[in-house]
Amino acid sequence: MRILISNDDGYLAPGLAALADALAPIADLVVVAPDSNRSGASNSLTLDRPLSVYQSSNGFYFTNGTPTDCVHIALTGMSDAPPDLVVSGINNGQNMGDDTLYSGTVAAATEAFLFGLPAIAFSQVHGGWAHVDSAARVARDIVERFAAGGFDMLPKPFLLNVNIPNLPYDEIGPLTPTRLGRRHQAEPVIRAQDPRGREIFWIGAPGACRDAGEGTDFHATSQGRVSITPLQIDLTHKTQLALLAGGLA
Repeated sequence: MRILISNDDGYLAPGLAALADALAPIADLVVVAPDSNRSGASNSLTLDRPLSVYQSSNGFYFTNGTPTDCVHIALTGMSDAPPDLVVSGINNGQNMGDDTLYSGTVAAATEAFLFGLPAIAFSQVHGGWAHVDSAARVARDIVERFAAGGFDMLPKPFLLNVNIPNLPYDEIGPLTPTRLGRRHQAEPVIRAQDPRGREIFWIGAPGACRDAGEGTDFHATSQGRVSITPLQIDLTHKTQLALLAGGLA
């Protein structure tokens, strides 16, 4: 099995190293990640400047671009044959509910999905890398399930978003199919001043959970289970499309 790995926390992130270490015994790996933290980059591509690719001493490749750039370059400029699977992460904190729209971790997997490849994004529920080795074991379990045909019920390509509780491996609950929850509106920006007295703004914290009921990713992970959500790209609001068609007629 050939696997491409990327992330949005950068090529030096502990989650990336843990994921690569866990998958190395079962697959041929290529790792292409950003040169620094690109959290919140979403699906952006770098179009205003050229990109460079370097290789670190541990064999990981890194580029001065976004997570989407990394996967795009790896698939179209660094390999003669596509991988069997693309995985992203392990992210330093959750990517649940509305977070998925901003997430560079999910974006890296999404780029692979757009190229017709099965892809999985992995995140830990809380930042700080507590029990990241346990999360990596869960990721390996899921990849082994993929290799054994355990996701053959899904049409290919598929895009899965996985959130793993920060718990010891033996305390982590089962894989739980979930839908995305919802958050309240984000907190306001934080106003500050730079050293020269100019006003600056920091983006505020995400909003609290608004829809975290049973069946959501928020609910499953709060119970210590692994949330696994199939994602799609079609943003068409089909109900409004029908209303619009009727109104325009």
